[in-house]
Amino acid sequence: MKVRKNHKVRNHSGSTFDSFLEQEGIREEVEAVAIKRVLAWQLEQAMQEQQKTKQAMAKQLHTSRSQLDRLLDPQNVSVTLDTITRAARALGKRVIIRVTDAKAKRA
Repeated sequence: MKVRKNHKVRNHSGSTFDSFLEQEGIREEVEAVAIKRVLAWQLEQAMQEQQKTKQAMAKQLHTSRSQLDRLLDPQNVSVTLDTITRAARALGKRVIIRVTDAKAKRA
């Protein structure tokens, strides 16, 4: 095993990913997609746990399967809160939304 001498320690500090997204003007869009991905994943997991098909879920929500597909599409952020909460309720879940300060540090 070779030991490298004169190994320089590199400082990888710089701007944060959040500041990069701000500079690009896409932070809100990226956050919306991230939130939607999590919601879609959680709803799909609950459907799998309950062995509920898309067809049965759509019927319970009194909507079409294509509307349910839009709800479960992680990239589609234009789904209403009403649709999300009705889907959660149909699965015995509830949606909790919290608004925090923009400058709050993330853990």
